[in-house]
Amino acid sequence: MILIIGLGNPGPSYQKTKHNFGWLVLDWLQEKWEKEYNFSRWEKAKKFKAEISKGKINNEFIILAKPLTFMNLSGQAVKALFFHYKIKPQDLIIIHDDIDIPLGNLKIVRNRGAAGHKGVKSIDSELGTKNSIRLRLGIQPKQGKPKNLEKFVLLKLNKQEKKIIDKIINNSTKAIEIIVLQGAQKAMDEFNK
Repeated sequence: MILIIGLGNPGPSYQKTKHNFGWLVLDWLQEKWEKEYNFSRWEKAKKFKAEISKGKINNEFIILAKPLTFMNLSGQAVKALFFHYKIKPQDLIIIHDDIDIPLGNLKIVRNRGAAGHKGVKSIDSELGTKNSIRLRLGIQPKQGKPKNLEKFVLLKLNKQEKKIIDKIINNSTKAIEIIVLQGAQKAMDEFNK
């Protein structure tokens, strides 16, 4: 069983912001897999504090989940899903924005710390492990890291950023499919160039 988490913040004011990059990828992935693999539509699951979609690929049961807690409390929703479904840490995939990576790039990592990302930090703290797979989606502008990070990550995506992000969403979907079908190392070899 595989649990794929997309990080973001609930509510209309956070839609299409840089911090909701994980949700954008998961929405795209769910729509694609609903057509190709008959995944369920998004359903609110109150006991998990998340929206979830379920399905199977090659007899592997997969849950897609968007925590409905705010980013800093993402671990609460992930913990509930993780222990209810008895997920192994290596079968947890977390998709999130990353200010340390330039916009347009993505990086796949395993067994790594949160590097300042509060949503990832919350998950690591609640689960007591860092042994997950993470898709780090770059949001750093050309001029480098902004001084006020908290304000920057909550800005809406502009048209130019949206074009770049659409490309990363497409690549992220391919990377996740490779992880699911062929393993994390294969995806890392292909996308961490």
